[in-house]
Amino acid sequence: MPETSEPTGPTPRTHVIGFRAAEQLLAARDPRGAVKLLDGVVAAHPENTAARLLRARAFFAAAQLRAAELEFGIVLEREPDNAFAHFALGRTYERQGRPEQATRHFRLAAALDPNPEYVKAARFES
Repeated sequence: MPETSEPTGPTPRTHVIGFRAAEQLLAARDPRGAVKLLDGVVAAHPENTAARLLRARAFFAAAQLRAAELEFGIVLEREPDNAFAHFALGRTYERQGRPEQATRHFRLAAALDPNPEYVKAARFES
């Protein structure tokens, strides 16, 4: 009778577990731990926009603003109508001292979704 071998590396199931664990770490204010888990998920599934968005949020929370900017940019290339990604990229630019770029993304977010937080950040009255 042939032996069945167990997978030796990460499997799709372990990537889902890693994604869920990263969500929990981010919620528990451990963004660097979340990034570590998400690095493997994104490496295995670079097309997974949800994983990239979560990693971008973790980079932002860890004050790794250039990495957050890059990840939010990838998300927006794939989902240009993602209001949250525009808003979060605006916050990233704001923290980097780039107000013109921030306002552009805040206004795009507010145009896509009239969430009061997005509208307030967009400063349409200015």
